[in-house]
Amino acid sequence: MDKFIQNEYLPDVVSPPGDSLLEIIEGRGMSQAELSERTGRPKKTINEIVKGKAAITPATALRLERVLGAPASFWNDREQHYRESLARQAERNSLQGQVDWLNQFPIKTMVEFGWLPAGDDPVEMLRNVISFFGIASPIQWHEIWQKPGVAFRKSPAFESDPFAISVWIRRGEIEAQQIDCQPYDADRFITALHSIRTLTMQLPENFYQEIVRLCASAGVAVVFMPQLPKVRVSGATRWLTPTKAMLQVSIRYKTDDQLWFSFFHEAGHILKHGKRDIFIEGNGDGNEKEAEAHRFAADFLLPPSEYRQFKPRGKYYSKAEIVEFARQLGIAPGIVVGRLQHDGKLPNKNCNDLKRALRWADH
Repeated sequence: MDKFIQNEYLPDVVSPPGDSLLEIIEGRGMSQAELSERTGRPKKTINEIVKGKAAITPATALRLERVLGAPASFWNDREQHYRESLARQAERNSLQGQVDWLNQFPIKTMVEFGWLPAGDDPVEMLRNVISFFGIASPIQWHEIWQKPGVAFRKSPAFESDPFAISVWIRRGEIEAQQIDCQPYDADRFITALHSIRTLTMQLPENFYQEIVRLCASAGVAVVFMPQLPKVRVSGATRWLTPTKAMLQVSIRYKTDDQLWFSFFHEAGHILKHGKRDIFIEGNGDGNEKEAEAHRFAADFLLPPSEYRQFKPRGKYYSKAEIVEFARQLGIAPGIVVGRLQHDGKLPNKNCNDLKRALRWADH
């Protein structure tokens, strides 16, 4: 019997393993009937294997190894690759009719941000999008993101553009999963928040990594995300596991007062509300939990007793007064300006130059 050379017959992911089988037996002058006799397999089975209609089972692969000298692993791998190629082709045919689904998503922006690879093949892009979401097909996206009653739909912000917002939240999940965190500890998280409060006076390139580190030590993965088109969301909070929370913030408003209020607002959700709750912040849902998170952020940044005592010397607060008060509190002046404007104590046009403009930089 000729000795089988393993590298001579390379698997072809588009042709059936029966092609290799036919090539081998014909090269040895062996008929399908003789192979049937030697392997003890019915002639019909051998013929169906050759035609790709029947699969080579592990038991048959062992018999082919004994008769032909080709390792059983060769036949098993050949069969596996072939069946996989059939499945991929069937999947492609199925996805071909669903490529219009892509039109709902901000594909161009996702590619620009590096969240998806660039490409001109619609089916391949569709595969990339469903891989991005960690699902098998668009059907699962609808089950997870649009099925009535799912937690994501509790926010009016989500209803504005569920496709774009689902991309934004999903990217936050992906980045948060890559952050190593200690098990969640509320006391450590509060301690971390006190340290972070002092970072409000620094520039993003200085505070970003430190915030991530401090919160990770308390079991919270913090992700700052760029804003996507049609995503009017300032933040989101959810629990990835029972011991790991995600705090996701968008630089939506481009100024430090809004960024920090959003951050501490989301922190309030983590500290005060259940692990099954998912919060997506737009302009506020107006419910009790949102109000509670709002109060937490406002009071944590500007302690009520000190804020009440802060009065202007004249009709309006001066820049010098605001800067000095912020210095005493150890926070950025822009936060004080934003709070005063929100409470109607300062005209919206006044002192805006004390707010620090933020620009989202590339990762």
